[in-house]
Amino acid sequence: MSDTIAAPIATHAPDSARPGRIIAVANQKGGVGKTTTAINLATALAAVGKQVLVVDLDPQGNASTGLGIESARREVGTYNLLLGEIDLSAATMATPLPGLSVTPSTMDLSAAELELVDLDNREGRLRDAIHAAATRPDYVLIDCPPALGLLTLNGLVAADSVLVPLQCEFLALEGLSQLVRTIDRVKERFNPKLQIEGIVLTMYDVRNKLSSLVEDDVRSFFGDQVYETVIPRNVRISEAPSHGLPVLLYDLSCTGSQAYVHLAGELLRRRGRESSNNQSTEDRNRVETGRPETASLPVVDDTRGETE
Repeated sequence: MSDTIAAPIATHAPDSARPGRIIAVANQKGGVGKTTTAINLATALAAVGKQVLVVDLDPQGNASTGLGIESARREVGTYNLLLGEIDLSAATMATPLPGLSVTPSTMDLSAAELELVDLDNREGRLRDAIHAAATRPDYVLIDCPPALGLLTLNGLVAADSVLVPLQCEFLALEGLSQLVRTIDRVKERFNPKLQIEGIVLTMYDVRNKLSSLVEDDVRSFFGDQVYETVIPRNVRISEAPSHGLPVLLYDLSCTGSQAYVHLAGELLRRRGRESSNNQSTEDRNRVETGRPETASLPVVDDTRGETE
């Protein structure tokens, strides 16, 4: 058993050296753990020294709340950014965790779908705002709404890749197939470089045979695109947002937290395999050794066993 939060992340090659990997976290179905995955993956990446930005494109604003940004503090955010009123730096707020910032959702964002319709370049406004920024973090994670509209389209057009959280439930494959078709259409019309970053199984319940059946089906259809790490059904994951915290900061030792630590490690390994020849020695050493501030945090090996 490892004894640091960085261990499962740190023992393999790091992510791409090129600036700013942009990942849209998307699923056209709600309630699949999309926002939970976005904020906890971001937290795990920041914990090992990555600079991470979460862009909250969901009018519900749950990613902003889950990162400790109360609605009363959100004077500007993604709405103002999409309408071209401010730039990315002005729309972004720091979170309590060093290296992790958020472009929050505000109440006005629910009206953005209608307002974007008549604007030029309506599907590419987020992409252009991110590319125009003077500096880019190591990772930009875009939390998309659970529907295919102009907000989600902006997220997909801006992204290099799509991370798909998939709940282990009946008809999961059908919903995933619809999303893949959507990604293919966006690729053809707006963003030729868009690819699937990976599929992560969420709300996995070892007591329920359906979870393992869904896992088998998804892996048989999508193969290596499915992460080995699965996110268990875990009460601590459900509790954390009410405290304005990612579950990693709410209860690091629970299996839900540890699953997201392992997911971040797997994402970094995959990124590293794609670009291992382009890594600087400094960046490689940083990820392989972990960060001093995380050195005493515990890690568990089995992330499937606990459900409550």
